[in-house]
Amino acid sequence: MFELKIDNAKYWRDCVESVVSLVDEGMFNISKEGIGLKAMDPSSISMVSFFMPSKAFSKYSVEKSAGIGLNIENLSKILSRTRDGEALVMRDVDNKLLLEFIGPGSRRRYKLQLIDVKKSVEKEPNVQFDAHVEIVGEPLKDIIKDASLISSYIAFKASKDQFAVSARGDSGELEELHEKDGSFMKKVDVQKNAEATFNLEFLENMVKSCPIGSHISIELKSNEPMKLGYKIGDSEIVYFLAPYMEE
Repeated sequence: MFELKIDNAKYWRDCVESVVSLVDEGMFNISKEGIGLKAMDPSSISMVSFFMPSKAFSKYSVEKSAGIGLNIENLSKILSRTRDGEALVMRDVDNKLLLEFIGPGSRRRYKLQLIDVKKSVEKEPNVQFDAHVEIVGEPLKDIIKDASLISSYIAFKASKDQFAVSARGDSGELEELHEKDGSFMKKVDVQKNAEATFNLEFLENMVKSCPIGSHISIELKSNEPMKLGYKIGDSEIVYFLAPYMEE
């Protein structure tokens, strides 16, 4: 049994949007520490790892740890109807998730059926990354949009002095370089040069929920899955994306 309250329902909506951008169902693990989820997308190309600590809630009552399987797409649709100034209470009732939106002088409730999740993920990929860069979120979103004009893939290359982005397609090529001490990168820690190519559609879905003004962390190892993450308030969202390998 649990009962959770968030004073700003839109905060939970934004967190769920960062998950549903890749997966349509998953198992939320509710513990004394907070709510977590790990899930693979249906193609198994990417993975999302989400954690929202108990301190992000104004009320957090959890009798014992529990896992609740949800259709995240349906949850996201309900949360998209969040109104300004509403709080949200969530609790388990008769094998359903009760969502109660509380506004000034009003309440409305939804019940969402719990489901058996087909595939659960326990661990994140074990990669010893060679490069870690921290980037301002909005410029990175723009770069990804620029690259999508000419290609379906984008290459990242990190060295001790710069971060390079390139994309190639039938219509042309894109190359963009950012120096270590420029305004684009906030942190650079490169033990060894790292370069890999990734699917742009997945990357677009990963970065779109990054709040304005936030930083995005990217960890790379040549031709290995990348790790990309950022924070939404107190919550942490981390993605892993397998590299594209030319046949």
